[in-house]
Amino acid sequence: MKRRESVDDLRKKIDQVDEKIVELLSQRASLAQAIGRTKSLGSEEVFVPSREKEIFQRLSKLNRGPLPEKSIHAVYREILSASRSLEAPLRIAYLGPEATFTHLAARERFGSSTTFIPAASIPEVFQEVSQRRANYGVVPIENSTEGAVTHTLDLLVEAEVKICAEAYLDIHLYLLSRSGKAANIRKIVSHPQALAQCRGWLTSHLPKIPVEEVSSTAHAAELAAADPNLAAVSSRLAKELYGLEAVEENVEDNANNITRFLVIGNQTTKPSGDDKTSLVFSVKDEVGVLHRMLDPFAKNRINLTKIESRPLKNKPWEYLFFLDLRGHVKEPRVQRAIQKLEKRCLFMKILGSYPCAV
Repeated sequence: MKRRESVDDLRKKIDQVDEKIVELLSQRASLAQAIGRTKSLGSEEVFVPSREKEIFQRLSKLNRGPLPEKSIHAVYREILSASRSLEAPLRIAYLGPEATFTHLAARERFGSSTTFIPAASIPEVFQEVSQRRANYGVVPIENSTEGAVTHTLDLLVEAEVKICAEAYLDIHLYLLSRSGKAANIRKIVSHPQALAQCRGWLTSHLPKIPVEEVSSTAHAAELAAADPNLAAVSSRLAKELYGLEAVEENVEDNANNITRFLVIGNQTTKPSGDDKTSLVFSVKDEVGVLHRMLDPFAKNRINLTKIESRPLKNKPWEYLFFLDLRGHVKEPRVQRAIQKLEKRCLFMKILGSYPCAV
């Protein structure tokens, strides 16, 4: 009978594997540095979303377990982040302060070997990017429960930036306070979107407690840390950062509460083979006009994943239409459809083509 290996023997084998991993990581880092030097000669971007998607897709195919795909991706997110930092440092603006869900999404997308710049508002994130004080910005665009973030939609029309990538984040809301006791709560504060996402829970469990909107979930946690009578609807990271206790976890009304975020920058992203294109247009108000505008996409067999309307500023009852479609603007079929659309528009702007989130 084969002798079962002891824990010490197995740990020695793990040590040997770790030695190989570190050696291979050093080799990979050296190659990343060489790529960085080559990119700098041609002024190429350090962050290449299409290449990173290709890497994650390849890793998924290579993975045979026992580590789940999510864990492999988490490890490589940090490897890619560290490798990018060897090529050139990245500055990422996000809707702050620290511990907002946008901050969490930015960390998920770019990893920890990155400089994150908190901005006081979504317009400030756009400004940091457009004035090139930040390489990229991360902003919320829509929530599965509450719908579109209208500030972001409006700024995409006005700003001279491109959508370079997207990210999805599962949103789990915590009710936080200094004591962690519901009896001590006199007021609940949070960002309007977060309050809307747990409106049912608050009405059911704390119906007599008034709520107040503040600029972010992280600012709400900051206020709760300073006042024992306040509770904040915020994130687990905010709980840790501000030293708060959980009155209740997962207070969101919908268990499948997901927010989609956009990465904005000044570059045009290369095709990955699995892309989205976002655009906005306006048309003259006529009977059947929207059907005619969407017809070129149907004829070119292009899937529309989202359509959203927004009122035109200073023009009552006139609208902008935001579209997300599957495909890259460099694909012939997408070009044909957009050219047909543009001929019928009063205004049209391509907001960006970018890889679909992994």
